[in-house]
Amino acid sequence: MKSGKTIAGLILIIIGVLILIYGGFNYTKETHDANLGPIKFQVKEKDRMELPVWTGVIGVAMGTAVLLLGNRKT
Repeated sequence: MKSGKTIAGLILIIIGVLILIYGGFNYTKETHDANLGPIKFQVKEKDRMELPVWTGVIGVAMGTAVLLLGNRKT
């Protein structure tokens, strides 16, 4: 069974690599809503959250550090 530090390190590496590959994520937000009797109007905007490259690099570096230093005996 893997320790919690190993799993946390792997998750940090995976998230960092995904940030480096995709550079951000898309989301949809509802901006306006109107009800006129039985008719319903909605306006939804699609937007993108850009994540800087350095966040992915730091995620990979921290995950690697946790993997390398987390299994040491104290």
